[in-house]
Amino acid sequence: MRALFLTQWFDPEPGALRGLPLAKWMRARGHEVEVVTGFPNYPGGKVYPGYRIAMSQRETMSGVPVLRVPLYPSHDATIAGRFLNYGSFALSASTIGLALAERADVGFVYHPPPTVGLPAMAFKALRGVPFVYHIADMWPESVVESGALRPGLMKRTVESALHAWCNLVYRRAAAITVLSEGFKDLLIDRGVAAEKIHVIYNWTDEEVFTPGPRDEALATELGMAGRFNIVYAGNMGIFQGLETLIRAAVRVKHVPDIQIVMVGTGQSEDSLKALAAELGATNVRFVGRRQFWDMPKINDLADVLLVQLRDFPFFAATIPSKTQVSLASGRPVLMSVRGNAASIIQQAGAGVTVNPDDDEALAAGMLALYGTPRDELDAMGTRGRRFYLDRMSLDVGGRQTEAVLEEVLEQRR
Repeated sequence: MRALFLTQWFDPEPGALRGLPLAKWMRARGHEVEVVTGFPNYPGGKVYPGYRIAMSQRETMSGVPVLRVPLYPSHDATIAGRFLNYGSFALSASTIGLALAERADVGFVYHPPPTVGLPAMAFKALRGVPFVYHIADMWPESVVESGALRPGLMKRTVESALHAWCNLVYRRAAAITVLSEGFKDLLIDRGVAAEKIHVIYNWTDEEVFTPGPRDEALATELGMAGRFNIVYAGNMGIFQGLETLIRAAVRVKHVPDIQIVMVGTGQSEDSLKALAAELGATNVRFVGRRQFWDMPKINDLADVLLVQLRDFPFFAATIPSKTQVSLASGRPVLMSVRGNAASIIQQAGAGVTVNPDDDEALAAGMLALYGTPRDELDAMGTRGRRFYLDRMSLDVGGRQTEAVLEEVLEQRR
C-alpha cells in the first residue's frame, strides 16, 4: 500500500512514537510511506538547529520521505500561541501539503492536535484518500481540564466548538485507533460506533530503550553517582503536576540516599526550580533537556522511573508514553496516574502505583521502592520489559495498525 502519514509532530521531536518507527517498520514490510509534517519545534517552541521555516522542505529519514510544511513555532501557555501553532500547520498541510504530497491509497493521521483533522478531510475530499485517525489525547477534555480557560461563556463556547469539530472528524474517519480501553469507552459514550474503534497500545523504540550497563562517567557528570535515583524525564508542564513531586521530595529528605532527578524542560520548569528552592528540596536535581539519544543511558542510571500526571478524570483513560519507555528500559516504575496506566503496572508486576496529586502517597511510594531488595527491583524491571515486548512492542502494534489500514484500503477498493 501507499500510506500517507499526516502529523504535526515528527522525528526529531520527542514523543512522535507513531512516526518514524512505524514508518520504517511499514517500509520493511514492503509498503510505501510518505510523511507530511511541520518543522520541528516541540516542546520548546523554537525551531530545531539545522531547520529553517520555509514554504516546504523535503528530506529523507531512514529511507522515509518527509515533506515539511510551514507553521508558527510556539508552545507557550497562551491560547493565542497554541491556536497559531496548530492552525498554521493545519492550513499549510491542507494547501501546500495537499499540492506537493505524492499519491496515496490511505492516510494515517496522528492526533493531537485535533486541527490535523482539517488536512485529513482535505485529502479525503480532494484526493479521495480515506484515513485512519489515531487519538493519543482526548479533546476537548485536555483543554478544558488544563485550566487554560476560565469558567464562563468562553469556556463553554470553546468546549462546545471542540466537541463539534472532533465529532465531525470522527465521522469522516474510516477507522479510529486509540491507545487505551478507556479512550474507546469515552468515544462510545460520544456516539462513535464500537466497531469503528481499535485499541492499539503505544510503543517506543525498544531497540534504543533497552536495559544496558551503567555509564559511571555519565553518573558522575550528572551527579547521580552513589545515590538512589528516582528519575522523572519529560515535559514539565501543567498536566504533569510536578509541584507534587517537589513536595514529596521534601518528605523523603530524611533519607540522604534518595535523590529526585528531573530531566527535561517545559513551561513549568522555572516555577518548579523556584518551589524547590523555597521548600529547601535539596534532594531534587534538575539536569535540563538532554538529547533523545542520551536518554537510554540516563534511564540505565535510574533506580526507579517515575510516570506522573495530574488527577484529572480523563487521565484515568490514558496511558502516558513514558509508561512504554519505562517498561522497555527494564527499570522499576513508580506510577502516579490513575486508571489504565496504573492497571498496566499492576498487571506487569513492574513497580508501585500511587494516587496522583498526593505528595504524601508519592513519598510513601518512593520509600517503599527504596526499601525493596535489589534483586526484587531487578525482577520488577525484567517483568516490565517482558510485558512490553509481549503486549506493547512496535511489532505487535505495527501489525495491528497495518491490519486496520489494509481493512480501510480494502473497503476503498
